[in-house]
Amino acid sequence: MREPNPAFWRGRRVFVTGASGLLGSHLVGELVAMGAEATALMRDMVPRSLLVRLGLLSKVNTVRGAITDHQLLQRILVEYQIQSVFHLAAQTQVTYAQADPIETLDVNIAGTYRLMDACRLYGACTEIIAASSDKAYGPQKNLPYTEESPLLASSPYDTSKACTDIITRSYAVAFGLPTAVTRLANLFGPGDLNFDRIVPGTARSVLRQEPIIIRSDGTPQREYIYVGDGARAYLTLAEDIQAKGLAGQAFNFGLGHPITVLEVVAAIKQAAARPDVPVEILGQAKGEIDAQWMDSSKARKQLSWEPKWTFAQGLAQTIPWYEEYLSSG
Repeated sequence: MREPNPAFWRGRRVFVTGASGLLGSHLVGELVAMGAEATALMRDMVPRSLLVRLGLLSKVNTVRGAITDHQLLQRILVEYQIQSVFHLAAQTQVTYAQADPIETLDVNIAGTYRLMDACRLYGACTEIIAASSDKAYGPQKNLPYTEESPLLASSPYDTSKACTDIITRSYAVAFGLPTAVTRLANLFGPGDLNFDRIVPGTARSVLRQEPIIIRSDGTPQREYIYVGDGARAYLTLAEDIQAKGLAGQAFNFGLGHPITVLEVVAAIKQAAARPDVPVEILGQAKGEIDAQWMDSSKARKQLSWEPKWTFAQGLAQTIPWYEEYLSSG
Protein backbone atom coordinates (compact mmCIF):
# COMPACT_ATOMS: atom_id res chain seq x y z
CA MET A 1 0.00 0.00 0.00
CA ARG A 2 1.52 3.28 -1.12
CA GLU A 3 2.14 6.03 1.41
CA PRO A 4 3.04 9.70 0.73
CA ASN A 5 6.74 10.33 0.13
CA PRO A 6 8.18 12.62 2.84
CA ALA A 7 11.21 13.39 0.69
CA PHE A 8 8.94 14.94 -1.94
CA TRP A 9 7.25 17.23 0.59
CA ARG A 10 10.16 18.15 2.87
CA GLY A 11 10.71 21.89 2.54
CA ARG A 12 8.11 22.16 -0.22
CA ARG A 13 6.11 25.39 -0.27
CA VAL A 14 2.46 24.37 -0.35
CA PHE A 15 -0.71 26.47 -0.49
CA VAL A 16 -3.91 24.93 0.94
CA THR A 17 -7.26 26.70 0.49
CA GLY A 18 -10.09 25.69 2.79
CA ALA A 19 -7.50 24.64 5.33
CA SER A 20 -9.83 24.72 8.34
CA GLY A 21 -12.28 22.21 6.86
CA LEU A 22 -12.36 18.48 7.47
CA LEU A 23 -10.04 17.44 4.66
CA GLY A 24 -7.99 20.63 4.82
CA SER A 25 -7.14 20.10 8.48
CA HIS A 26 -6.00 16.53 7.91
CA LEU A 27 -4.05 17.46 4.79
CA VAL A 28 -2.26 20.29 6.58
CA GLY A 29 -1.44 17.90 9.41
CA GLU A 30 0.15 15.44 6.96
CA LEU A 31 2.13 18.21 5.25
CA VAL A 32 3.44 19.60 8.54
CA ALA A 33 4.42 16.10 9.70
CA MET A 34 6.45 15.61 6.52
CA GLY A 35 8.26 18.94 6.85
CA ALA A 36 6.46 20.97 4.19
CA GLU A 37 6.19 24.75 4.49
CA ALA A 38 2.43 25.11 4.36
CA THR A 39 0.44 28.30 3.82
CA ALA A 40 -3.23 28.07 4.79
CA LEU A 41 -6.03 30.27 3.48
CA MET A 42 -8.93 30.64 5.92
CA ARG A 43 -11.99 32.83 5.53
CA ASP A 44 -13.08 32.50 9.16
CA MET A 45 -11.38 31.55 12.40
CA VAL A 46 -13.07 28.36 13.60
CA PRO A 47 -11.81 27.87 17.18
CA ARG A 48 -13.11 24.32 17.47
CA SER A 49 -11.82 23.15 14.10
CA LEU A 50 -9.29 20.33 14.03
CA LEU A 51 -6.74 22.74 12.59
CA VAL A 52 -6.90 24.77 15.81
CA ARG A 53 -7.40 21.87 18.22
CA LEU A 54 -4.28 20.10 16.95
CA GLY A 55 -2.18 23.25 17.31
CA LEU A 56 -1.44 23.39 13.58
CA LEU A 57 -1.99 27.13 13.18
CA SER A 58 1.32 27.85 14.90
CA LYS A 59 3.11 25.60 12.41
CA VAL A 60 1.85 27.13 9.15
CA ASN A 61 1.63 30.51 7.47
CA THR A 62 -1.96 31.64 7.93
CA VAL A 63 -3.74 34.09 5.63
CA ARG A 64 -7.26 35.29 6.37
CA GLY A 65 -9.40 36.12 3.37
CA ALA A 66 -11.82 34.97 0.69
CA ILE A 67 -11.08 32.50 -2.09
CA THR A 68 -12.76 34.96 -4.49
CA ASP A 69 -10.18 37.70 -3.77
CA HIS A 70 -8.01 37.49 -6.89
CA GLN A 71 -5.41 40.00 -5.73
CA LEU A 72 -5.03 38.19 -2.42
CA LEU A 73 -4.48 34.88 -4.22
CA GLN A 74 -1.83 36.42 -6.44
CA ARG A 75 -0.08 37.93 -3.43
CA ILE A 76 -0.01 34.60 -1.60
CA LEU A 77 1.47 32.72 -4.53
CA VAL A 78 4.20 35.32 -5.08
CA GLU A 79 5.00 36.22 -1.47
CA TYR A 80 5.24 32.63 -0.23
CA GLN A 81 6.84 31.35 -3.47
CA ILE A 82 4.28 28.55 -3.72
CA GLN A 83 5.15 25.35 -5.55
CA SER A 84 2.14 23.08 -4.84
CA VAL A 85 -1.53 24.08 -4.56
CA PHE A 86 -4.41 22.14 -3.00
CA HIS A 87 -7.73 23.84 -3.69
CA LEU A 88 -10.29 22.68 -1.10
CA ALA A 89 -12.11 25.93 -0.31
CA ALA A 90 -15.81 25.60 -1.02
CA GLN A 91 -19.29 26.03 0.36
CA THR A 92 -19.92 22.35 1.08
CA GLN A 93 -23.35 22.21 2.72
CA VAL A 94 -25.95 20.89 0.30
CA THR A 95 -28.93 22.24 2.27
CA TYR A 96 -27.33 25.70 2.42
CA ALA A 97 -26.76 25.55 -1.33
CA GLN A 98 -30.46 24.92 -1.83
CA ALA A 99 -31.35 27.88 0.40
CA ASP A 100 -28.74 30.28 -1.03
CA PRO A 101 -27.49 29.04 -4.41
CA ILE A 102 -25.87 32.38 -5.33
CA GLU A 103 -23.39 32.21 -2.45
CA THR A 104 -22.51 28.60 -3.29
CA LEU A 105 -22.04 29.30 -7.00
CA ASP A 106 -19.98 32.42 -6.30
CA VAL A 107 -17.62 30.72 -3.85
CA ASN A 108 -17.27 27.36 -5.59
CA ILE A 109 -17.12 28.49 -9.20
CA ALA A 110 -15.64 32.00 -9.07
CA GLY A 111 -13.21 30.91 -6.36
CA THR A 112 -11.93 28.18 -8.64
CA TYR A 113 -11.40 30.26 -11.78
CA ARG A 114 -9.83 33.11 -9.82
CA LEU A 115 -7.35 30.72 -8.20
CA MET A 116 -6.58 28.95 -11.47
CA ASP A 117 -5.95 32.24 -13.19
CA ALA A 118 -3.78 33.48 -10.33
CA CYS A 119 -1.72 30.30 -10.81
CA ARG A 120 -1.54 30.97 -14.56
CA LEU A 121 -0.25 34.50 -14.00
CA TYR A 122 2.19 33.37 -11.32
CA GLY A 123 3.55 30.63 -13.57
CA ALA A 124 5.66 28.70 -11.04
CA CYS A 125 3.29 26.06 -9.63
CA THR A 126 4.39 22.49 -10.32
CA GLU A 127 1.17 20.76 -9.22
CA ILE A 128 -2.36 22.11 -8.67
CA ILE A 129 -4.98 19.72 -7.29
CA ALA A 130 -8.63 20.79 -6.98
CA ALA A 131 -11.49 19.13 -5.13
CA SER A 132 -14.35 18.03 -7.31
CA SER A 133 -16.78 15.43 -5.92
CA ASP A 134 -18.72 12.31 -6.76
CA LYS A 135 -21.73 14.67 -6.71
CA ALA A 136 -20.53 16.17 -10.00
CA TYR A 137 -21.70 13.01 -11.78
CA GLY A 138 -25.33 13.54 -10.81
CA PRO A 139 -28.01 10.86 -11.32
CA GLN A 140 -27.00 8.18 -13.81
CA LYS A 141 -28.38 4.86 -15.00
CA ASN A 142 -24.99 3.16 -15.26
CA LEU A 143 -23.12 2.60 -12.00
CA PRO A 144 -20.49 2.72 -10.71
CA TYR A 145 -19.33 6.06 -12.05
CA THR A 146 -16.05 5.98 -13.94
CA GLU A 147 -13.95 8.98 -14.88
CA GLU A 148 -15.44 8.66 -18.38
CA SER A 149 -19.01 9.07 -17.08
CA PRO A 150 -20.60 12.38 -18.10
CA LEU A 151 -21.02 15.09 -15.46
CA LEU A 152 -24.80 15.34 -15.14
CA ALA A 153 -25.06 17.49 -12.01
CA SER A 154 -28.34 19.37 -11.63
CA SER A 155 -28.68 20.74 -8.06
CA PRO A 156 -26.85 23.98 -7.12
CA TYR A 157 -24.14 22.28 -5.04
CA ASP A 158 -23.56 19.45 -7.49
CA THR A 159 -23.44 21.89 -10.39
CA SER A 160 -20.88 24.05 -8.60
CA LYS A 161 -18.60 21.02 -8.17
CA ALA A 162 -19.02 19.99 -11.81
CA CYS A 163 -17.99 23.52 -12.83
CA THR A 164 -14.99 23.39 -10.48
CA ASP A 165 -14.03 20.12 -12.15
CA ILE A 166 -14.32 21.41 -15.73
CA ILE A 167 -12.65 24.76 -15.05
CA THR A 168 -9.66 23.15 -13.35
CA ARG A 169 -9.08 20.67 -16.16
CA SER A 170 -9.59 23.36 -18.80
CA TYR A 171 -6.59 25.30 -17.46
CA ALA A 172 -4.40 22.28 -18.21
CA VAL A 173 -5.64 22.10 -21.80
CA ALA A 174 -5.82 25.82 -22.58
CA PHE A 175 -2.79 27.10 -20.65
CA GLY A 176 -0.65 24.07 -19.86
CA LEU A 177 -1.12 24.32 -16.10
CA PRO A 178 -0.28 21.15 -14.13
CA THR A 179 -3.83 20.74 -12.81
CA ALA A 180 -5.71 17.60 -11.82
CA VAL A 181 -9.02 16.88 -10.12
CA THR A 182 -10.05 14.56 -7.30
CA ARG A 183 -13.55 13.12 -7.18
CA LEU A 184 -13.94 11.72 -3.68
CA ALA A 185 -16.78 9.75 -2.20
CA ASN A 186 -18.48 11.10 0.95
CA LEU A 187 -15.77 12.04 3.42
CA PHE A 188 -16.04 11.27 7.12
CA GLY A 189 -13.69 11.32 10.07
CA PRO A 190 -12.50 13.27 13.11
CA GLY A 191 -12.99 17.01 12.78
CA ASP A 192 -16.15 17.13 10.66
CA LEU A 193 -18.31 19.79 12.30
CA ASN A 194 -21.03 19.83 9.65
CA PHE A 195 -23.71 18.09 11.69
CA ASP A 196 -26.15 18.16 8.77
CA ARG A 197 -24.12 15.29 7.31
CA ILE A 198 -25.17 11.74 8.12
CA VAL A 199 -22.06 10.62 10.02
CA PRO A 200 -21.53 13.68 12.29
CA GLY A 201 -25.27 14.14 12.88
CA THR A 202 -25.87 10.50 13.71
CA ALA A 203 -22.76 10.31 15.91
CA ARG A 204 -23.94 13.30 17.93
CA SER A 205 -27.43 11.86 18.36
CA VAL A 206 -26.11 8.44 19.33
CA LEU A 207 -23.61 9.79 21.85
CA ARG A 208 -26.26 12.04 23.39
CA GLN A 209 -28.74 9.14 23.28
CA GLU A 210 -31.23 11.27 21.37
CA PRO A 211 -33.47 9.98 18.56
CA ILE A 212 -31.67 9.70 15.24
CA ILE A 213 -33.58 11.65 12.59
CA ILE A 214 -33.37 10.34 9.02
CA ARG A 215 -34.76 12.81 6.49
CA SER A 216 -35.01 10.22 3.68
CA ASP A 217 -36.64 6.81 3.81
CA GLY A 218 -33.27 5.31 4.76
CA THR A 219 -32.68 3.44 1.50
CA PRO A 220 -30.47 5.83 -0.57
CA GLN A 221 -27.04 4.30 -1.17
CA ARG A 222 -23.82 6.28 -0.92
CA GLU A 223 -20.11 5.52 -0.97
CA TYR A 224 -17.81 6.75 1.78
CA ILE A 225 -14.11 7.35 2.31
CA TYR A 226 -12.24 7.97 5.55
CA VAL A 227 -10.59 11.39 5.66
CA GLY A 228 -7.12 9.90 6.16
CA ASP A 229 -7.50 8.07 2.86
CA GLY A 230 -8.73 11.28 1.28
CA ALA A 231 -5.62 13.17 2.36
CA ARG A 232 -3.42 10.35 1.03
CA ALA A 233 -5.26 10.57 -2.29
CA TYR A 234 -4.41 14.25 -2.70
CA LEU A 235 -0.78 13.80 -1.77
CA THR A 236 -0.34 10.77 -4.02
CA LEU A 237 -1.89 12.50 -7.04
CA ALA A 238 0.23 15.61 -6.49
CA GLU A 239 3.43 13.55 -6.32
CA ASP A 240 2.64 11.89 -9.66
CA ILE A 241 1.15 14.69 -11.75
CA GLN A 242 4.45 15.67 -13.35
CA ALA A 243 6.22 12.33 -13.25
CA LYS A 244 3.35 10.50 -14.95
CA GLY A 245 1.96 13.29 -17.13
CA LEU A 246 -1.44 13.47 -15.42
CA ALA A 247 -2.26 17.13 -16.06
CA GLY A 248 -5.89 17.70 -17.01
CA GLN A 249 -7.08 14.37 -15.63
CA ALA A 250 -9.64 13.43 -12.98
CA PHE A 251 -9.43 10.55 -10.50
CA ASN A 252 -12.12 8.81 -8.45
CA PHE A 253 -11.30 7.87 -4.86
CA GLY A 254 -13.57 5.72 -2.69
CA LEU A 255 -14.02 2.39 -0.98
CA GLY A 256 -15.68 0.96 -4.07
CA HIS A 257 -19.08 -0.07 -2.68
CA PRO A 258 -22.17 1.76 -1.44
CA ILE A 259 -24.09 1.39 1.81
CA THR A 260 -27.58 2.62 2.68
CA VAL A 261 -28.40 5.37 5.17
CA LEU A 262 -29.84 2.77 7.55
CA GLU A 263 -26.62 0.73 7.32
CA VAL A 264 -24.59 3.85 8.15
CA VAL A 265 -26.76 4.47 11.21
CA ALA A 266 -26.47 0.85 12.36
CA ALA A 267 -22.68 0.94 11.97
CA ILE A 268 -22.40 4.12 14.04
CA LYS A 269 -24.61 2.69 16.79
CA GLN A 270 -22.40 -0.40 16.87
CA ALA A 271 -19.17 1.63 16.91
CA ALA A 272 -20.49 3.70 19.82
CA ALA A 273 -21.87 0.63 21.64
CA ARG A 274 -25.28 2.31 21.83
CA PRO A 275 -27.60 -0.18 20.08
CA ASP A 276 -30.80 1.06 21.72
CA VAL A 277 -30.86 4.67 20.46
CA PRO A 278 -34.18 5.06 18.57
CA VAL A 279 -34.38 5.97 14.87
CA GLU A 280 -37.07 8.19 13.35
CA ILE A 281 -37.49 7.90 9.57
CA LEU A 282 -39.20 10.99 8.18
CA GLY A 283 -39.17 10.06 4.50
CA GLN A 284 -39.35 13.75 3.59
CA ALA A 285 -36.13 14.26 1.62
CA LYS A 286 -36.74 15.49 -1.92
CA GLY A 287 -34.50 15.22 -4.94
CA GLU A 288 -32.40 12.43 -3.43
CA ILE A 289 -30.40 10.34 -5.88
CA ASP A 290 -31.16 6.70 -5.12
CA ALA A 291 -27.63 5.37 -5.55
CA GLN A 292 -24.15 6.80 -6.01
CA TRP A 293 -20.81 5.03 -6.02
CA MET A 294 -17.62 5.04 -8.07
CA ASP A 295 -15.06 2.85 -9.74
CA SER A 296 -11.66 3.85 -8.32
CA SER A 297 -9.62 1.37 -10.35
CA LYS A 298 -7.88 4.18 -12.29
CA ALA A 299 -6.34 5.50 -9.06
CA ARG A 300 -5.40 2.00 -8.00
CA LYS A 301 -3.68 1.23 -11.30
CA GLN A 302 -2.05 4.55 -12.14
CA LEU A 303 -1.27 5.90 -8.65
CA SER A 304 -0.95 2.63 -6.69
CA TRP A 305 -3.45 4.17 -4.26
CA GLU A 306 -5.53 1.90 -2.05
CA PRO A 307 -7.88 2.79 0.81
CA LYS A 308 -6.23 2.02 4.11
CA TRP A 309 -9.37 2.10 6.27
CA THR A 310 -12.66 0.24 5.85
CA PHE A 311 -15.83 2.07 6.83
CA ALA A 312 -15.90 0.29 10.20
CA GLN A 313 -12.21 1.02 10.84
CA GLY A 314 -12.78 4.67 9.99
CA LEU A 315 -15.68 4.85 12.43
CA ALA A 316 -13.47 3.32 15.12
CA GLN A 317 -11.22 6.38 14.72
CA THR A 318 -14.12 8.82 14.41
CA ILE A 319 -16.59 8.03 17.20
CA PRO A 320 -14.08 8.48 20.07
CA TRP A 321 -13.18 11.89 18.62
CA TYR A 322 -16.82 13.00 18.68
CA GLU A 323 -17.19 11.63 22.21
CA GLU A 324 -14.26 13.77 23.37
CA TYR A 325 -15.42 16.78 21.32
CA LEU A 326 -18.99 16.72 22.64
CA SER A 327 -17.89 16.21 26.24
CA SER A 328 -15.56 19.21 26.05
CA GLY A 329 -18.52 21.59 25.85
